[in-house]
Parts: sequence; C-alpha cells; structure tokens
Amino acid sequence: MSAALEARLVETVRADPDLMHVLTVARSLDLPDWRIFSGAVYQTVWNALGGHPVGYGRKDYDLGYFDPDTSWDAEDVIIRRAAAAFEAPFRSQVEVRNQARVHLWFRDRFGEDYEPLSCTDEALGRFVAPAFAVGIRLEQNDAISVAAPFGLEDVFDRVIRPNPNRPRALGWDRAVGSAVARWPEVTVIDPA
Repeated sequence: MSAALEARLVETVRADPDLMHVLTVARSLDLPDWRIFSGAVYQTVWNALGGHPVGYGRKDYDLGYFDPDTSWDAEDVIIRRAAAAFEAPFRSQVEVRNQARVHLWFRDRFGEDYEPLSCTDEALGRFVAPAFAVGIRLEQNDAISVAAPFGLEDVFDRVIRPNPNRPRALGWDRAVGSAVARWPEVTVIDPA
C-alpha cells in the first residue's frame, strides 16, 4: 500500500467529524479486532475528492469485529452495547457485525457461499470491489491504522471494478448502481 495514499486517507478521515466520532466511540467499546470499513471509508474519500459535504450519501457505518463465539446471543450483547454507547443519529447508523458469524448468514442474505473468516481484515479481501475493501481503526495512541488488501488506488481514482479474487458478486449491479447514483463521477470497469 502506498504510504502517501495511506497518509492522505488518514488526513481525509480526520477531516470528517462524524467519522471521527464513530471511531472514537467504537474504540471505547474495546471490541476484539474491530474496524470501521466499506462505505464509511470510501464514501468519505469520494466526498472529499468531489467537493461534496461531509456525510453526503453515507447510509451507515459498518463496524466489524471478530469474536470466536459465533452465537447470536453473544453478538446481540455487543450490538446492544454499541447501541447504548452511541447517541442519535449514530445509534441507528452504526451497524455492528461479528465477522466470525458472517458465514452463518451470508448465503441466505446474498445467495453466495462464504467460507469462515479467521479475522476481521480477512473479510476485506472478499468485498465486492477493491475500492470498498478498506478498513480503519482508531488506535489507543490516536493513530489511525489502515487495512486495504488491494491498496488505495481505486478509492482515490474513484474506480469500481470487481474483486479479482472472487467471482463477480451476485449483488454487483445493485452495489455499483447505488454508488454511481450518488457519485456519478465514479468510473466503473466491468470486464463481464
């Protein structure tokens, strides 16, 4: 990953007070192996690049963590704890999911098989597009750590292309259509 693009991402994230608030509250939850990822990150960059207001087009904040206890009861405790930690409107915008449980429900929701994960960052490598596969965490020392298995070029170039490490996602058209409707300056590269 390019150090220059990583520094640029961190600067962009720090300029978004809502995202920084979510990161700060998420850090206080002390969840194992947590990250804020996907739309909360790439949409923040696209807004900055396109001159859109902070938060434009952002539907939610995906907060993933990894707990080997895959029971619904254990995840529900964390979801409720997170809901209690956030004030409105963030309470309804932060979507908390245990990445260790994704394989249990993914097929029913998205129609595709999903092998179990070993950590939160591994999930990023399975996202629909490299531009979406970026996760961040506010560390205890206030540094922002970045995980981006495909790098950050597609995010800053505003390019959506299929993840090269998986079959084209069944939800590809819906995901791309939703993004392009909000950010028409995005370029879609779809060899299919």
